[in-house]
Amino acid sequence: MPIFLNIIVPILIVAALAGIFAFCLSFLGDKLAVDRDARIDDIERNLAGANCGGCGYPGCAQFAEALFRGETELSRCNPTPPENKKNIAEILGMGAFESEQTVAVVHCAGGNRAADKYSYQGFGDCRTAEIIAGGSKACEYGCMGLCTCVHSCRNQSVSICKDTGVSVVDRENCTSCGACVAACPKKIIGRIPKTARLYIACSNLTKGKEVVNVCKVGCIACGKCEKGCPKGAITLADNLAAIDYNKCIGCMKCAADCPRGCILPIGDGVRRLEKVKAARAKKQQ
Repeated sequence: MPIFLNIIVPILIVAALAGIFAFCLSFLGDKLAVDRDARIDDIERNLAGANCGGCGYPGCAQFAEALFRGETELSRCNPTPPENKKNIAEILGMGAFESEQTVAVVHCAGGNRAADKYSYQGFGDCRTAEIIAGGSKACEYGCMGLCTCVHSCRNQSVSICKDTGVSVVDRENCTSCGACVAACPKKIIGRIPKTARLYIACSNLTKGKEVVNVCKVGCIACGKCEKGCPKGAITLADNLAAIDYNKCIGCMKCAADCPRGCILPIGDGVRRLEKVKAARAKKQQ
């Protein structure tokens, strides 16, 4: 057989096989294709498109399909604006959907003001440090400030405060996707209503004496905030103060009463707390 035939014949055979396979795939693709409901695309178009993974799904496309199949809840997507959620509710035939916007907060104010068990010099972030004796902080609930939450935020809304060494959230930039909440190995990042004026900056559930030994600003469950709240919006549970935001009017009395300074103001609550403290100082003169 001539040499050129030794080259051309295999090429023709491969080309023929490729053509047969392409035809089979095309034919079977048409026959076995699953019709996709157009409403899934409508749902995805109304989602925020952040693909943040805070809902528990890899991206918005997967979350849209899960919503359509009834495998998840619309409330799990925080970045999507309320108006878009209403549109999705209508597409799904859910009726009226009310969703309150939330923002992430770090329930810790310790950082540099909390004692260290050891000085962590290793490579990595909070997750890495957590492997060694539960982290470098003497407080088992303390923020280590090693940026796991910072790296998890695609919106660059989380940073480490230079003064305290604790991670903080940019309230205006936060979409409340939940990525930082899921990433924190200490589980001290949570969500509160975006309209809230204050939050509890502590997560320590141990008794007051133990808290004093490990942190200068941890909640000691003294009860002053609970006793002083005019609306009964703040209570003590498991040695830690908790705020009921359905009752809280943002008067800042609890933040002013707290001897440890672990009830922190946010938003316009900062100015309100300054006014409360100024009024108290004037009354004492």
